[in-house]
Amino acid sequence: MPYRAPVRDIRFILDHVVGFAQVSATPRFAEATPDMAEAILTEAGRIATGILAPLNRAGDQHPARLENGAVVSSPGFAEGYRAIATGGWVGMAASPDHGGMGLPISLALGVDDMMSGACLALQLKPLLSKGQIEALEHHASDDMKALYLPKLTSGEWSGTMNLTEPQAGSDVGALRSKAEPLGDGTYAVTGQKIYITWGDSDLVSNVCHLVLARLPDGAEGTKGISLFMVPKFIPDAAGQPGQRNSLRVVSLEHKLGIHGSPTCVMQFEGAKGWLVGAPHKGMAAMFTMMNNARLSVAAQGVGVAEAALQHALAYAGDRHQGATPLSPDGAIIDHADVRRMLALMRAEVFAARSIALSCAVAIDMATATGSADWQARAALLTPIAKAHGTDIGCEVAHLGVQIHGGMGFVEETGAAQFSRDARITPIYEGTNGIQAMDLVARKMADGGEAAFRLIDEVQRDAEAARPALPDLAGDVWQAAKALREATEGLLAQPLNDRFAGAVPYLRGFARILGGHAHLKAAVADPTREPLARVMIRRIMPEHLALFAQGREGAAGLYALTHEDFAA
Repeated sequence: MPYRAPVRDIRFILDHVVGFAQVSATPRFAEATPDMAEAILTEAGRIATGILAPLNRAGDQHPARLENGAVVSSPGFAEGYRAIATGGWVGMAASPDHGGMGLPISLALGVDDMMSGACLALQLKPLLSKGQIEALEHHASDDMKALYLPKLTSGEWSGTMNLTEPQAGSDVGALRSKAEPLGDGTYAVTGQKIYITWGDSDLVSNVCHLVLARLPDGAEGTKGISLFMVPKFIPDAAGQPGQRNSLRVVSLEHKLGIHGSPTCVMQFEGAKGWLVGAPHKGMAAMFTMMNNARLSVAAQGVGVAEAALQHALAYAGDRHQGATPLSPDGAIIDHADVRRMLALMRAEVFAARSIALSCAVAIDMATATGSADWQARAALLTPIAKAHGTDIGCEVAHLGVQIHGGMGFVEETGAAQFSRDARITPIYEGTNGIQAMDLVARKMADGGEAAFRLIDEVQRDAEAARPALPDLAGDVWQAAKALREATEGLLAQPLNDRFAGAVPYLRGFARILGGHAHLKAAVADPTREPLARVMIRRIMPEHLALFAQGREGAAGLYALTHEDFAA
C-alpha cells in the first residue's frame, strides 16, 4: 500500500490531546486558525503522499554518490526538494522578517512527521536548514541574518551543522578544529568533520556550514569553542555564490539506511568563515540548532513508524495463511498475534506522536507568552520526545518486518528499509542515552518542579475522565502516582546512580504520558477507547518494571569486571 500522510490523526491530536487551541489563542500565533491549520496540514500531506513517498525506494536503491568531489543526488530528489522549497515548507516556522511564515512549531512538526514518513532521506535536508535558521535568528549579527536567512528560508541555499570529529563524538569538547583570525573580521577554519548530513548537494546553489572550532585563545573543553559560518561558495557583493571556499567532501559514508541522504566527511583547509555569536560561546549557539533538530528527529521516528505500520497493515490484509474464526480465507490480519502486533504499533505511534506534539505546543506557548513554566515544560519534554519517539520508530519498524514473516527479510518487499532507516534516529542529534541523562540531570535541576507540574496535570485529567472511563482513568492516575514516587526517588540519588537508571526512567515516564494521551483521546472520541485500552492495559504497565530498574542505582553495574562482560 502506498504511504498516506496521517493528516486526520495529527489534526485530532492537535485539537483534542495537546491543546493546540491555546497556541492559536495567543496574539503571536493568532493567524494559525483551525481553517489555516487544516489547509496547511492537508497540503503538506498531499505533497508527502503524492510527491515525496514515491522517492523513498529510489533513494534506498540508488544512493547519493560522490563524483569528482561533488555529491550527485538520488533520482527524483531534485523534483522532490523543489516541491518542498517552492511550497515554503523550509521556512514555515521561520521569522517573517526574512521570508518565513512565522507559523507555530506545532504545525511544522506535523509536517516533519508526514514528510519523514514519506521519505526520511530527503526530509533530512530541510530539517538541517530549519535548525540553522533558528540558530542564526538567535545568535547571528544583523548583517549575517540579512545575507543568509532569506536564502536559507526560501530553500535556495541549505544548511548543515558540523560538530563531530573522528576523536570527538559525544565529547564535543575534544575537537581539534581551529580558527585563526585573518585580521579583517574573518577567520581561517581548518579541521575535519564527520557525519555531516547533506554536507554537499546538487539541489541548491550554496551549502552553508555551521562549524565548531577553537580560536587560538580558546580554553580546553566546550567552554573554549566558537561557532563559524563557512559557506561552500563565498557570497559576492550582490549576495550571490562567488568564489569557491577552501573546503571539500573527502568521502561519503556507506550506511545501514537513509541511503539517499549523503553523510559526508568534510575537510576544511583554511576555509574562510565568519563568527556566529560571541567568541567561545559556540556551544550555546549550536545547541539552539540541536534542540530544534532533536524534536524534529522525534517526528522522524514517529513518521517512519507510521509508514512501517501502513506497510505492514496492507500486507496483513493481503497475505492468507490458515483459517481464523473471523477469516475463513485466512487473511493474517485476523490471527490473534498479528492483531496484537498491529494494535501495539498503532497505539505506540499515537502515543509517541502525541508526546512530540505536546512538546511542540509547549515550545510555541513559551515563544508566545515568555512563560518560564512553558519553557521548563518544553525543556523537560524535548529529551523524552526525542528518545521515546525514535525508540518507538525502531520498535514499530521491527514489528513491521515481523508481520511480513520471511518476506520481511527480503528487501524487495520494502519492509526492511523502514527498520534500516529508523535505526539512525536514536543515535544522531544526541544519543538516546544522552537524552535520558539530560532528563535526569539538567532537566531535574529545578528539583523536579516541571516534572511534578506535568504529573499534576496527568492526574487532574485522569480525575476528570473517571465518569466516562473509570477503569482506564484509575489506571492512569495510579501510574502517575508511581511516576511521582519514582521522580522523588530519583532526585534523592547521587548523579551517577541517576544515570544508571536514566533510560528506564525516561521510558517509564513516556509510557505514562502515552497512557494520558490515549485517555484524553478516548474521552474526546469514544470510538478510540479500544485503542486506549491497548495502550493503558497492555503497554503502560511496563512502567512498574522500568521504575524498579531505575531504583537499582549504579553499584551493581560497576560490580561487574571487564572479565565478567567477556564470555
